[in-house]
Amino acid sequence: MQHTISILVVNRFGVLSRISGLFSGRGFNIESLNVAETSDPQISRMTIVTCGDDKKIEQITKQLNKLIDIIKVTDLTNEKYVDRELVLVKMNAEPRVREEILRIVSIFRAKIVDMCPTSYTIEMTGQEGKIQGFLDLIEPFGIQEIARSGRIAIARGVKSIN
Repeated sequence: MQHTISILVVNRFGVLSRISGLFSGRGFNIESLNVAETSDPQISRMTIVTCGDDKKIEQITKQLNKLIDIIKVTDLTNEKYVDRELVLVKMNAEPRVREEILRIVSIFRAKIVDMCPTSYTIEMTGQEGKIQGFLDLIEPFGIQEIARSGRIAIARGVKSIN
């Protein structure tokens, strides 16, 4: 089962290395990893997506909580949360198909952020399923390059991990 884990950490060098080492040392694959400062520059939020059964995730959560620079670990999987991903797609945009590409971009509320005579670069945010649906529709036109941010997540409502 896929789990989304949110971690608040002290913003110091080596923290990311220790956390990723803990995952790899226990044979866990990190499917997605994002790290950025919070409103407090001394603290960063990490969002990690990994797979495992509840028992293994509980074990890794306990191990994470033992690390010195960890402030709080929350498995959001069974909580109500909002998640998003960003994708940038550079794709072929020959004149004969541009109108159709623009229609798909509009339907998915994406944006064209760069264009040249034979290609578009498109930016889109959303949940993983929406992004995959978009990619499936534009793939026949010819995708040249994709850059994905991976998942970021935050608890819904008044609940906060701060």
